[in-house]
Amino acid sequence: MSEISRNVDFTFSDTVAGRVTAFDGQARVFTLVTADGRFFDVGLDGGPSAELLHNLGEPYQDASGHVDELLTQDAFVIAYGIFYPHGQGLRFEAKRLIFLGRDPEDYRFEEAGWWVRQIKEIAGFYRKAQFGDGPIDFRDYRTEIRLGGDKTASHVQETDTISRLVYGMASAFLLTGEDEYLEVAERGTEYLREHMRFVDTDENVVYWYHGLKVDGDVEKKLFTSEFSDDYDALPAYEQIYALAGPVQTYRVTGDPRIKADADATIRLFDRFYLDPEAGGYFSHIDPILLSPHHASLGPNQGRKNWNSVGDHAPAYLINLYLATGEQKYADMLEYTFDTIVERFPDLKNSPFVQERFHTDWSHDTTHGWQQNRAVVGHNLKIAWNLIRMNSLRQKDAYLETAVSLGETMPEVGSDRQRGGWYDVVERVKAEGEDRFRFAWHDRKAWWQQEQAILAYLILHGVTGRADFRTEARDAQSFYNAFFLDHDEGAVYFNTMASGLPYLLGVERLKGSHSMSMYHSAELCYLAAVYNNLLINGKPMDFWFKPDPALIEDRVLRVSPDLLPAGAVRIAAVEIDGEEHTDFNAQALTVRLPETSGRVKVKVRLEPNARKEVTG
Repeated sequence: MSEISRNVDFTFSDTVAGRVTAFDGQARVFTLVTADGRFFDVGLDGGPSAELLHNLGEPYQDASGHVDELLTQDAFVIAYGIFYPHGQGLRFEAKRLIFLGRDPEDYRFEEAGWWVRQIKEIAGFYRKAQFGDGPIDFRDYRTEIRLGGDKTASHVQETDTISRLVYGMASAFLLTGEDEYLEVAERGTEYLREHMRFVDTDENVVYWYHGLKVDGDVEKKLFTSEFSDDYDALPAYEQIYALAGPVQTYRVTGDPRIKADADATIRLFDRFYLDPEAGGYFSHIDPILLSPHHASLGPNQGRKNWNSVGDHAPAYLINLYLATGEQKYADMLEYTFDTIVERFPDLKNSPFVQERFHTDWSHDTTHGWQQNRAVVGHNLKIAWNLIRMNSLRQKDAYLETAVSLGETMPEVGSDRQRGGWYDVVERVKAEGEDRFRFAWHDRKAWWQQEQAILAYLILHGVTGRADFRTEARDAQSFYNAFFLDHDEGAVYFNTMASGLPYLLGVERLKGSHSMSMYHSAELCYLAAVYNNLLINGKPMDFWFKPDPALIEDRVLRVSPDLLPAGAVRIAAVEIDGEEHTDFNAQALTVRLPETSGRVKVKVRLEPNARKEVTG
């Protein structure tokens, strides 16, 4: 026994999560096994509170009087309690128990409407936080939103955070058909086009301002980034995420002006960010010559990174392809994913991908805060998006890289005792160390939980592997148990390792440079799609509101995501509340009627066949 182990003679609180293996009702002790196979005896002497997992907008569901009935074999339980010194070891006494459902196979987040209800609550929070109960006026928009939805004094409107809010509202309409959400999305898109968009007619491109500083009636456009990592430059990721909300809105409305903006921004990427010689996209260009090599860029000169190469796909490009079916977008997707599988894995040095590069693709291991560190969520994001891309254009490298990351990441990036996924870790173990060290802390960010959930849901949905389903369930359990803010609404930015919310500094906010509605809404939208349509064999409804006259050939494309060919079909369509039969069930297209003005389209999708779970 080490010196430290012998000296743990004090109490401390923590969380243990796992599946029940035994319960001694008389001794008031149950045993659970964690994700990494460790067994914990959990005492119930103190009469812990117990609850069933509940969603945003649902009341607390007390289960304190039903603990004995719920502690059945293989039931998943999250226990928060106190470790007491006991003999030569420690004894754990539970103070709070969270049950995921009423029996071992009952996970509430797998209910058909769970994620739809959640996105509705989140949308309601941000609608009220930004615009109150009055009309939707984006002049009132604030980047910073406090924990309870109040606005701060800061009045810099960042383009990307507006776009992320727009994305969330468009996604909420897709799942609920609530017109108010679409109104927010469309008004936000118009605001972006009017205030944040610059049309360069000489170069035939569009680029987007960093934001707008508003002082009374005076607006000052902020051309270059104000964020410290990217100061006085045009980072690729800001241009990428400026498209996220408008393009998701385009899926709903088919507004050709949005597509024109997206095409012009893609021309910007290809004209100024693309490296035609070594491949990939540069991360920054300077604001005067629009060059990635200018000395004014400092540490960002001639650099490439995950955001500049990989973020095109999830932010806007997959959704642009889903809305149009145009092969030029599929080709660009293939180009970025080919680059990822060729350049990013670095197995001879680390289980984590390499994320930053010089022009020639040599590794940049000294850049800013990242150094030689891994963002856990980026590894999961790659796995998730490679599986999506493999459904569009199958390649062994896509599937093999995604599966390899899915197999490797839990042991090095997740918390195997408490659940949840970590933030930034060192890519290489320190000499003599057994674990990859945390860069700064062991907190857990909401967006990295999203990447884990979506990665393992789609990995299971496509491969049928039971181990991936277990990872998906564990990740959903931690997120829904700890990230939902039942007091103020929406979701927390960060939690401590134990799951308790971390509410200091920028991480206390519900709106910031890093947080708007994008990741929480994207999670709701795609977790609903994957759980219902890929895994559990349940139908789903989706809503659209196009003007048929503006849709090419009046063909509305309604595929919910890049799913395996033949996985889903259209079961029924309604237009303005009336049955509509002119659709191609397998192609996932609806031919709209010849009519003037917009129509509201409700499409029911259902799985063609349920995927059987295999080992």
